[in-house]
Amino acid sequence: MTIEHGLTQGKAEPPSWRLLLELAPITLVLALLFGAATVLAVAQSLGFAPWYGINTFPDFRYFAALWGSGIFWVSLGLTLYYSLVSTILALVLAVLLSLALIKAFPGKGLYKYIYKLPLMIPYTVGIALAVIMLGNGGMMSRLAASIGLISDPSQFPRILNTHAGWGIIAVYVWKQTPFITLAVYAVLLGVGRETDDAAAILGANRFQIFFQVTLPQILPGIVSSTLICFSFNLGAFEAPFILGGGFPDTLPVVAWRYFNDADYTLQLQGMATVVSIGLVAGVILFAYLAVYRRYERQRGRA
Repeated sequence: MTIEHGLTQGKAEPPSWRLLLELAPITLVLALLFGAATVLAVAQSLGFAPWYGINTFPDFRYFAALWGSGIFWVSLGLTLYYSLVSTILALVLAVLLSLALIKAFPGKGLYKYIYKLPLMIPYTVGIALAVIMLGNGGMMSRLAASIGLISDPSQFPRILNTHAGWGIIAVYVWKQTPFITLAVYAVLLGVGRETDDAAAILGANRFQIFFQVTLPQILPGIVSSTLICFSFNLGAFEAPFILGGGFPDTLPVVAWRYFNDADYTLQLQGMATVVSIGLVAGVILFAYLAVYRRYERQRGRA
């Protein structure tokens, strides 16, 4: 018997029932907090609300009224637009930043802390900063007026409170770029530079090295981080509510308006909106992961 075999024999695998017991507390908490809430939300969206004197379960009229409205699809388009554009922009900036961080440059030690600062600042503070910096009458408009680009701060191009959503996108990109950078940078540190150097020796140019060597290596970090950011953006409420262009609103804001309507029975319509957001997010993320897993299987890594 070899030493390795003896060590393997000495470390017996823990029984499956013991593993289940160890996982039981957190599983129970997740099941109660999220599972029960999800079941109740779906039940309410289908007409189960006896505390309001409504119990027509299963009743699909709330979804029919919601999905049959053209405003719902406009709101869905705005929601997907803000979520997708901000995630893509944050990803591009994060990849560029990660590639810069693996190289040596003066002040790198300090910069590795500075770029993480947005992670420690709440989204509400970021929204306030956007209003101060980008609003008409804000710092950027006053600076443009002071150097003669415009004659009055009110002439500054309107960035906030439009359906173009540049203020919303700016807040998401500012906050999420460091998060994606952390994920991608960690993968880059783990894989090292040996494969890149080998490709360069074999004659590959910079673009070939990135798309054929580096990108496949950092793809797991990209997928996991962008999945989290896109999911958050899809259900985010504060930035679209404060910085958005008003009616038509994004779906989270639409749901909030239903929940705050004087007609309390519209809360079921609001719950149908919330469930619809979950369905859209689930379908998109499932398709995203399916495409990624297919890519990994083609490369023989899954």
